[in-house]
Amino acid sequence: MRKFVVTKTFGPVLGLVAGLVLSGLLGVAASTLGAAPAAAQNRGGTYSTQELVRTGHQFFGTVSGGLATVIEQAVSRYGQPNGYILGEEGSGAVIGGLRYGEGQINTRDRTPRKVFWQGPSIGWDFGGEGSRTMMLVYNLPSVDALFQRFGGVDGSAYFIGGFGMTALVADRIYVVPVRSGVGLRLGVNLGYLKFTPQATWNPF
Repeated sequence: MRKFVVTKTFGPVLGLVAGLVLSGLLGVAASTLGAAPAAAQNRGGTYSTQELVRTGHQFFGTVSGGLATVIEQAVSRYGQPNGYILGEEGSGAVIGGLRYGEGQINTRDRTPRKVFWQGPSIGWDFGGEGSRTMMLVYNLPSVDALFQRFGGVDGSAYFIGGFGMTALVADRIYVVPVRSGVGLRLGVNLGYLKFTPQATWNPF
């Protein structure tokens, strides 16, 4: 296993990224630092490993060779999610970067709903990337609870067979993005993702 990270470049705002990311991370630091690596407590109906792998194979298509291993790693560490997001995103970085994405969240008790995410990062990180993304969501009491900032360290991600997995947390809700795409890059960065019900260019 190797480590990798992904994040989207906006040169004119690099000066703002550092300050705003650090400010935003203060808002999620307590829940992030207090997050235990043990399996999360799930609420509502959950999804089995087999269901997630089957859905992921359909979503990622022919590039899904390492997907099962990554999902098994996520489930063994965090348990079975009670929601998941399928979507696409674009990202890049030169020290500071930005990421934008959109997709659809699925839960057992609600019809699928459109969601958007965006977020900045800072750190030793260079490159660009576009990817399909499957996000496993844990402890989600309602879809509206997703609409906040989730913090984490992208440099702690697993990289297996072309897929990467990292973990973000806020208010004991875990979001575990599983990504596959073009232009994966090496680096370590700090950042967060902000989920919103509508598209926005503001990542902060």
